[in-house]
Parts: sequence; C-alpha cells; structure tokens
Amino acid sequence: MNTMTNPVASPQSAVLTEAYEFLRLRHHETGQPGLTRRWRDVRAEITATGTWRHTTDELTYGARVAWRNSARCIGRLRWQSLQVHDCRHASDANAVRQALTNHLHRATNGGRVRSVMTVLPPVPQEGPAPVRIINPQLVQYAAWPNSGTVLGDRANLNLTRLATTLGWAGPPERGPFDMLPWIIATDDGRLHALPFDQAAIREVPIHHPQHRWIGELGLRWPAVPVISHMLLSIGGVQYPAPFSGVFMSSEIAARNLADADRYHQLPAVVNGLQLADDDRLRQDKALLVLQEAVLYSYDRAAVTITDHHRESEHFARFVRREEAAGRVVVGDWTWLNSYPMTPQDPSWGRYYSSLTLRPALYPDPAASAFPAAAGSLCPHSGSTATAAEPDNQRAAPSTAAVVYPLTAQEEQ
Repeated sequence: MNTMTNPVASPQSAVLTEAYEFLRLRHHETGQPGLTRRWRDVRAEITATGTWRHTTDELTYGARVAWRNSARCIGRLRWQSLQVHDCRHASDANAVRQALTNHLHRATNGGRVRSVMTVLPPVPQEGPAPVRIINPQLVQYAAWPNSGTVLGDRANLNLTRLATTLGWAGPPERGPFDMLPWIIATDDGRLHALPFDQAAIREVPIHHPQHRWIGELGLRWPAVPVISHMLLSIGGVQYPAPFSGVFMSSEIAARNLADADRYHQLPAVVNGLQLADDDRLRQDKALLVLQEAVLYSYDRAAVTITDHHRESEHFARFVRREEAAGRVVVGDWTWLNSYPMTPQDPSWGRYYSSLTLRPALYPDPAASAFPAAAGSLCPHSGSTATAAEPDNQRAAPSTAAVVYPLTAQEEQ
C-alpha cells in the first residue's frame, strides 16, 4: 500500500494504478481467486470511462480497510465488524434523507450502538458530486446569539447561520439543544436544508449518581456520533460516506460540554461542587465528575459508550494483531493520546507510522470549503478537536520504542 496525499479526482493513469493496488490487496488479504479476470474488466472500464464501479463486496472490504487505515482513530480494533450500506443509488435529496435516517436507526440499534458506514454516489472525475453533506456530524445542536452570549453549541454558529439562510427557523422556543437540519449540496449547485425524523435520533440526558444538581443543568448528548462530511477513497474512486462509531466519554465530558467555545459547563460544575478558588486541581476534579456523569447516564440509558482507558487497551490489541499480520500501523500520536489519556495507558508509550495508506477516509474538501464545515474529525469518537500540523505535533515519550507483545491467546 503506497502513500496518497490527495483525495480529489485522479487522472486516468492514477486511477488505473490505485485500482490495481486495491484489487491486488483485496485478493491477497481475502484469498479470493480471480484477480487477473477482475483486473482485466476493471482496466477496460477505466480506459473507456475514466472510472470504475466497485462490487458491493469490494465496497465493503474497501470501507473496512479505510477505517483500519485511519491514523486519528483509536477505535480501529472493530474494523472488521463495520456495517457498510451501499446507497450509491441515493442521488436526490429525498433518497439521501432516507439513507441518513436508515443509518441512524441501524447505528443506534436500540442503544447497542454499532459502527456503520453509508456509501453515497461517487464523485465523478469531472464535475460536482450528485450529493455532498455539509454538516460535519449528522446530529449537531444550533447556536443562537443571545444578548451578547450564545445559547447552544458555540461551535455551530456558522452552521446555524447557513441553516437559517436556507429557510430553517428553528423551534418556536429556542433552547440550548435544538437539532440542526441536514444540509446537503446537489450537483445543480443548490443547498438544501433537509428536515429529519426526530424519532431516528436518540439523546441521553446527563445525570450523576451522587450529585443530583447535575441533572438540573439540563444537559444531554446524542447517542451516536455520525461523521458526515467524509470522503471514502477506494481504488481511485471517492464516495461521500457518513461514518459512525461509539462515543468516548471524555469527548463528551471534557470537550463538548466543558470547552469554553462549546457548552462551557465547567464553571457550573466547579460551583456545584463548591470547590475553593485556591484549589489548583478544581478543574480536574470537575472534569472527572462530568465524566462520571456521562458514563453513568449512558449506562443507565443502556446506550453503548466507551472510555479512554478501555480504548487504549483495545488499540494495543489492534496494534498487536496488525503487526502479527505483517501490516504497518499508522497513527497520529496527538489524537490517539488526547486528554485525559495518561502515560499508564498502553497507547501512550510508542510512535506509529506517519504514512497515509489507502483505502482511506478524508474530510471532503468541497464540503469543508463551507465555513460551517471546517475541521477534521475522528470517525470513532466524533472528536472535533483540531489536530496539530505535522511540524508542531506534540512529541511522543522517550519510551516510544516499546512494542505490544502478543498475548498467549493471540499467538494461537
């Protein structure tokens, strides 16, 4: 698998190269016969049209490997269980809305959250894609300017403005958790604000088992993170592909609810805990209580959630399996070890390859061109943190040479 630096449409020669590399990889890893015959057909199709059409099996395999290759995602142990839904027929607004609704139902799964990807029509070699999703995530809350402050999620001011210019008025009584419509672009150059089925979106009210006053803050969060402005690149063909995983508790508690440019709830928790101003660890204590509240609330609601210690252990297992299979493990250390990961977590103590492997997932440059949709995301946790540029990345520790030995069970 070679490096790839540009997810946009490729010249025919590059498509031929990437298509062959993908087919060879698939046949090598799956052991399926017929590479020569399949390559002959694909090469003729690319030569005639400039692109090619994957079978559903090829699409599923490519999507799963793209997740396996996602350097910023810590949840890749589950890559082989990804459910991939082929919606390449969904070329208009109504069909896209139905595909996204189905995605949410499948992913939520009554609370037993599953990792799901929905593949939409491909980006042509020339001209715009039939559909593109502008929202960075499918479930996001509006931001309403309110007497010098902001009611709602401050990160979504631009997205809220865009939605209102498209005719969305919001609810009659605005609140801090008003769900934004789905905004898509179609190949006629128009933007559409799509209404959605509220019943398809499950939310979790946030409470704490000891501190009842946390429930009185009225906080809640979606059950499932669906990253929705990504491109899936397989064999020289790119597809818009909404992708959902499982929330990590620290993302909700320590970032979405706590950050000053998000819901800024940390001062309220500090006050509720009556922590002294001279307590230099008061913010740490408040963040821990918020994490306790999030984990307790999702568990009480019977909605799948994970935590940073568990995911670090799972990632170590993923690395062992990949290296035992002879594959390079790519990883962005700054994303894999975000707060509150500690040096005691196994993902902390080593470097990972900085290669960009394909198949791959990328933020869609056309969708990201809208100010409302800026920022790269982790498909697993829904993280909206901005990653450092390569020259400014936080250095990994000096113990980076450590490896994860195979367990006895994994050696068998």
